[in-house]
Amino acid sequence: MTRDEFLAELSREGFQEIVTVTREPNQAMDIHAHPFEAKALIIDGDLTIRAGESQRNYRPGDVFHLPTNAPHSESYGPDGVTYLVGRK
Repeated sequence: MTRDEFLAELSREGFQEIVTVTREPNQAMDIHAHPFEAKALIIDGDLTIRAGESQRNYRPGDVFHLPTNAPHSESYGPDGVTYLVGRK
């Protein structure tokens, strides 16, 4: 998915807060949850999200979606990760 396609999708779905997030290489965040729904497009690098028994790696062009208050952990690859995220 392109950046423009993603931004149009966020707008259609009512995401009004849009930010760019960059995380350092080879870092991780333990299990946590966000008080908002998040939908993000990977711009550069890679990110692995584990939610319950499910784990998935995301690379540039991939989109991930986390519901409000969904417990998950994150780990970032050797190049870190940058993603564009809509929050609501």
